Amino acid sequence: MALTKRLLRTSKILVLAGALLTTFFLSATGAMRLALRTREVEVPSLSGKSTEEASQLLGQLGLSLRVDENRRIDPNVPINLIAQQDPQSGIATRRRRGVRVWLSAGARTSIVPALIGQTESMAQARLTQEEFPLESISSFRSPDYQTDTVVAQIPPPTSNGSAVSILVNRGERARSFVMPDLIGFNSSSVSEILRTRGFRVTIVGERSYPGLPAGIVVRQQPPAGFQVVPGNPFSLEISR
Repeated sequence: MALTKRLLRTSKILVLAGALLTTFFLSATGAMRLALRTREVEVPSLSGKSTEEASQLLGQLGLSLRVDENRRIDPNVPINLIAQQDPQSGIATRRRRGVRVWLSAGARTSIVPALIGQTESMAQARLTQEEFPLESISSFRSPDYQTDTVVAQIPPPTSNGSAVSILVNRGERARSFVMPDLIGFNSSSVSEILRTRGFRVTIVGERSYPGLPAGIVVRQQPPAGFQVVPGNPFSLEISR
């Protein structure tokens, strides 16, 4: 009987101790959560504010301001004012945390770059670098401008526009000739005539032809009647 009473008393003490420990743990957890919550603040909206205004506002909440060196193009936010932030406004965060912001670079400029006088490749590279659309390329041939050079543009330089069209000079078109029949002519004479007109002449072989003096053209390439332009090569085979 005495043993039973002792066991009951011990059980009550253990139950009471367990209840006390549970209560203590729950109280401690609640106090910790409450402490953490009291250390959290809601991030304010910084959009449209200057860095001085934002720094002062964040300082009152125990937060710090971090200004990113990169800027954001934003037509709705004046230049040098805050355009974006991280964390966003309304988010709960701990004190002493930094809020990162990006300043506005203003609206994207639409000033047409000056391209006249540049080569076509340089003009396209500049437009690509400035992210300015190239609408079209027109061309013509003239000896009055350098080859592959931009001679006109629409819209004109330094004006406003959303895309640009350029006019490129492709250079003077080479004059073409019909290849004459050179068979039977003296190779020295025809070679001199062709070279003075910008053609390249090469003697590629010699053959013995009874009855023909040395140096007479017996074969030609290109053949007679072929369309040629200055700079084309000519191959002649002559007698010996």
